[in-house]
Amino acid sequence: MEKEKVGETMYKSDLEIANETKMLEIKKVAKKLNLTEDDYELYGKYKAKVDFSVFNRPSKNGKVILVTAITPTSAGEGKTTTCIGLAEALYKMKENVIAVLREPSLGPVMGIKGGAAGGGYAQVMPMDEINLHFTGDIHAITTANNAISAFIDNHIYQGNELDFDLNNITWKRCLDLNDRALRFVKVGQGGPKDGVSRDDGFNISVASEIMAVFCLASDYKDLRTRIDRIVVGYNTKGNPITVSDLKIGGAITLLLKDAFKPNLVQTLEGGPVLIHGGPFANIAHGCNSIVATKMGMHLADYVVTEAGFGADLGAEKFLDIKCPAANIKPSAVVLVATIRALKMHGGVLKEDLAKENVKAMLKGTENLQKHIETIQAFNLPFVIAINQFPTDTPKEVAALKRWAKRHNYDIELSDVWKKGGKGGIALAKKVLVLANQENNYKPLYNLSDSIEKKIEKVATAVYGADGVEFSDLAKSQIEKFNKLGWNKLPICIAKTQMSLSDNPKLINRPTNFNLHVREIRPSIGAGFLVCITGTIMTMPGLPKEPAALKMGLDENNKPYGIF
Repeated sequence: MEKEKVGETMYKSDLEIANETKMLEIKKVAKKLNLTEDDYELYGKYKAKVDFSVFNRPSKNGKVILVTAITPTSAGEGKTTTCIGLAEALYKMKENVIAVLREPSLGPVMGIKGGAAGGGYAQVMPMDEINLHFTGDIHAITTANNAISAFIDNHIYQGNELDFDLNNITWKRCLDLNDRALRFVKVGQGGPKDGVSRDDGFNISVASEIMAVFCLASDYKDLRTRIDRIVVGYNTKGNPITVSDLKIGGAITLLLKDAFKPNLVQTLEGGPVLIHGGPFANIAHGCNSIVATKMGMHLADYVVTEAGFGADLGAEKFLDIKCPAANIKPSAVVLVATIRALKMHGGVLKEDLAKENVKAMLKGTENLQKHIETIQAFNLPFVIAINQFPTDTPKEVAALKRWAKRHNYDIELSDVWKKGGKGGIALAKKVLVLANQENNYKPLYNLSDSIEKKIEKVATAVYGADGVEFSDLAKSQIEKFNKLGWNKLPICIAKTQMSLSDNPKLINRPTNFNLHVREIRPSIGAGFLVCITGTIMTMPGLPKEPAALKMGLDENNKPYGIF
């Protein structure tokens, strides 16, 4: 079994820890939420789909606690690990709590990231299944997306009654893998009997508008309404064509019927977890589904959830897009950092992170400070969670605590990776105090603001940019969207996760830069406009040595290599 080396110490891999843990049958986990067997459908012994009938019972009106992080580095921040560990700690304290998470995408699992179900003793189970095909939700989303493409091409082949402009079909196919070769393709190349030749391309499934619609819809009726209004292209007169025009909204909704029910699993310590939906936060809105979050609020007093990457991406979109759409008022924010990551932002190379370097760590707090300012801009109470690592030294920890005290910031060490819920008790106590205070949460911008102003507010207030530069294409798109009445929608900015700027090489807290908007894509079904910045791609590529190279089945047909 693969182990992880930290300094000179070998630690068990996440998968080894998971395999040594005896899971509860999901029926027993469901009972902790007072669910009856009529409230869910079993997917084997350890997974279940929860039915919408649970909304018929009285609601707990649970408080929502958002876990976010500083700008990611290759050293890792442990946001998901902290989220799960915090839920474990609250559960250990006998609080009525549920974690609500996104589903991992196969692209990053097979690419760089490996598993995405937490780490150490703060994981969700069964981690190997969650990281692979799980209950098939993302496959259903992929099929629904590609069904729309099939119907578009069939409509054109059968006479093109809607007068599609073949050079202005905006809907792309998708696949839940990193595959750069699919970014630009030609379809219909076989001849007259094999469809009409045109340019096309693929997004990764978690960047599909179907995924965004799936995660922002409030119920089945809303899901159908959002699917119907998806814009798939334009006719030769420049007018938008929608799924409703193709008359396939009912069929696409039907393909998502089972997937739309949230999935119930458990933590290593047997606490309940809902996992549902998985949009990326760098190229999509980065939050689990509204129905899962609302279900968590309905069933528990505290809902611990996360949003992808740093607070500049997932948290901003959670607070500017998801919460207003769902009418959710968050109660507290946990901002995760590691001393290792702070040292990398301070200029230390990854191979030197085990060496004590207080000066570099304090330099890296500039990045932490910017994310704190972002949370403050939304008027939310927060606590800094330092996800402990075995190489952290007493001097580094003490220096970081002094920095926080000097700025009057709540800070707490979290050792959930090593100790599970027990390692997060101190953090959980601080979170409970914050979550039970009143706050004045407010989105960053007004929907009535112009498209340009909304983008500028996020760029300047959240990223620290001096301003925004719009390409000629983006300018023409803004003019068109204003005429179509799409200017009152929220903004979802697609940007590198590796920097506060749109340049992944600018670490820590960049200054003296502009955000470069190269195009704007309408996601009318989702209900937002996607701004593509810098060189961000909506279909990632694989690295030279993908994580998949170390994965497989052992002699006992047990998986290995999923971190």
